[in-house]
Amino acid sequence: MKDSAPTRFGRRALFGALAAVLLVAVAGPWLAPHGVHDSLDIPFAGPSSAARLGTDHLGQDVTSNLLAGGWGLITLAAVIALAVTGCAAVLGATAALRPRLGVVLERLTDASMLVPPILAMLLVMLSWPGSGTIGLVVLATVIGTPYSARVFAAAAASVAASGYVEVAVAGGESLPYLLTREVLPNLRPTVLTQLGLRFVEAVYLVSTAAFLQLPATLGQTNWAIMVRDNSSGILLNPWSVLAPAAAIALVSIGVACTIRTFEAREGTR
Repeated sequence: MKDSAPTRFGRRALFGALAAVLLVAVAGPWLAPHGVHDSLDIPFAGPSSAARLGTDHLGQDVTSNLLAGGWGLITLAAVIALAVTGCAAVLGATAALRPRLGVVLERLTDASMLVPPILAMLLVMLSWPGSGTIGLVVLATVIGTPYSARVFAAAAASVAASGYVEVAVAGGESLPYLLTREVLPNLRPTVLTQLGLRFVEAVYLVSTAAFLQLPATLGQTNWAIMVRDNSSGILLNPWSVLAPAAAIALVSIGVACTIRTFEAREGTR
């Protein structure tokens, strides 16, 4: 069934808005009209010619902080998504080729799902405050890999049972060869889908870490911290909270909708 014109227009508008937010997040530090620490007016002043979205709790320009606050969050989320997806793809494909490892992976997944990610993050980051960004990336990778690897193992099972893989196994090909030449190249849809899902999850995790002021070196200017610090003045200048919150939501929803569109297209092939 083909999408209607309004549906296609809505998706294109969402993708365009997502692309614009990502572009602004990347180029934002160079586009900011003022320094992120420059005081322009009284705290929570309304929009003006000097500050298009008003000022925050310190009297700083909300627009400048918004432009400069997305780069670190999105970059760190992308690094986590790449790390989780890469480790999970290799581990899941290996489990499909080596069934004994698949049993171990299933047990690890069941165990990891019993520990809430936020609780694990609080325990590790607070007990190891010097870990910073590296600690957050390692923790997120350890937490997210088992479940994602289980998804890859299920997707790779049919590939591992195919004739050309069985011929390669009978020919004595090594495990690295089977992974890189036979299994992983045939998991491209799963890789792209998992990469998007892990990115959305990483945005949530990184935003939570920043909101809780955990010792991750994201700096003092990012969207999650803007929401937290300016929430007390939302009635005075709503843009100081709504703008960064909308940026986080748009990135997450946009990526999620992109994944669904990709899955729908793959399903119609």
